[in-house]
Order: sequence, then C-alpha cells, then structure tokens
Amino acid sequence: MSFKNPTAELFIPDGRPAEEALRRTTHLCVSAHQDDIEIMAFHGILECFSRKDRGFLGVTVTDGAGSPRDGIYASCTDQEMQKIRRAEQKKAAVVGGYCAMALLDYPSPVVKDGRRREVVEDIRNLAAAAHPQTVYTHNLADKHDTHVGVALRTIAALRELPPEARPQAVYGCEVWRDLDWMCDSDKVAFDLSTRENLAAALLGVFDSQIAGGKRYDLATLGRRRAHATYHASHGTDATTGLCFAMDLKPLVDDPALGIEEYVQGYLRRFAEDVGARLKKMGIKTL
Repeated sequence: MSFKNPTAELFIPDGRPAEEALRRTTHLCVSAHQDDIEIMAFHGILECFSRKDRGFLGVTVTDGAGSPRDGIYASCTDQEMQKIRRAEQKKAAVVGGYCAMALLDYPSPVVKDGRRREVVEDIRNLAAAAHPQTVYTHNLADKHDTHVGVALRTIAALRELPPEARPQAVYGCEVWRDLDWMCDSDKVAFDLSTRENLAAALLGVFDSQIAGGKRYDLATLGRRRAHATYHASHGTDATTGLCFAMDLKPLVDDPALGIEEYVQGYLRRFAEDVGARLKKMGIKTL
C-alpha cells in the first residue's frame, strides 16, 4: 500500500502481509486525530473484536503535532508529540485487535484545505483496497474544523469509488459535538453496553491526552452512559451505553446531493420538532 505522504505508515498489529490484512477489512474508520477512533467508532471495534470473519481498519489522517499538552508532556515539542501519539495509536490498534492501522501523518492545514487532493486519494485507495461494508467518520455538525475536513474528504473519496464498490453504510459519529440534539427518527443509535473494560482500556492508552490535561476517557464513557439514560423519556434504561451517528450514506450514493443542504435538513427537522412542541403545549386562549 503506497500513500501520497512519504511519512505515512500502514501498521499491521498481527504482522500479516498488508494485502491480507486489508482483505480482512469489513469496518473502516477514518478519523482526524489519534484517539478519535476509540471515541467515535467503538461500535465498529466491538463488531470485529476477536472475530475471524471481520476486520477493523483504522485511519488517522493528521500527525498529532498540534495537540494540547500539560503535566509531564508540557515541555514536549511538536515533533516529540507526533512520535508519542503515533506510538499510542499503534498500541490502541493492538489492544483493539485492529486488522490494520493507517497513519497518514498530514498536518491539519492540509486536511482543512478543500483544494488539496492527497487526503482524498489516500482514503479512496484504502477504501478500494479494503472494500469495507461499513465506514465511520466524523459527523458534519462537529465543531472542530479538522474533523469536518476529514468527514468531507472521506465523503469525496467514497463518491469516487464505483457504485458497486461503495460501502453499505456510512456514519458520521460523535466527538466534538454530540448528536443528542437530532430528532430521534434521524439518529442512528449504537448499543455499546458490552466490553466496558475494552472501552476503558482503549481510551486509557492515550496517556499524552489524559495526563496531558484532557480527560477524554471519563468524558466519553460518561457521554455514552448519559445517552443511554436520556435517549428515551418514557421508558426504563434498555442499555448502559449508547452513541449516536448521522447517516451519511445518501451523500455517498448521490454525488449531486448538496452536503450543506443535507445537514440543514437535520437542523430544520429539529427546529420544527421544537416549534411544534412549544405550539402544542402553549397557553390556549378561549
């Protein structure tokens, strides 16, 4: 597997040949940063964990140089942080039993530049080689520019595949803005009740972020538990962990479909739902 960026790497945790590892892929996650995969695509990791008939391929697009740092990592240079975060992502791939882990190593400005083709081509080539059934990436309402950039490049890459080679499902997942605001009928809800030990272990690998000042481990597990309780107002808890996703498959299948228009549809339906409830429950005059 060759990449546009000479510093990119395809890491195979179990040491199999790259071609064999990619052929095993059934679930693919394209993320912006090291640890995004473990936050937003735990459903895919669970689907493939210890399964001989399924394989999880992770892709981290950026190099991790701009991550915040504190504590024992406060004095680390950008170059040192890149090495640390790359090593952490490889450890997570081992713990999670990924069939392969691609580290594309791009600076964030490249990812955010819609005129650049390198990221799109790398993602397209990986998807063409792996032929995943399910793809996870960032949701299009995320408030992190690099996350949205990765989601847009992923959609562009999948659109370039022949229709018969496109994945069966494409999901935009939660990291820097959750999707609890979406109408329930629009949400894709994933049950993450099982293997809480694995979830904690995967998040805990990223010590440079946790000890460095961001408790992503507690926040992520807490959000999943909160979603499970607050998802349904008139029933008891049916699960101990949920995450939500936005269905991006229509955008991949129809390249003529406007991305902003598609996302605005989710926002419009939410606004209509709020407005209708206020109207229904408002004070009536005789």
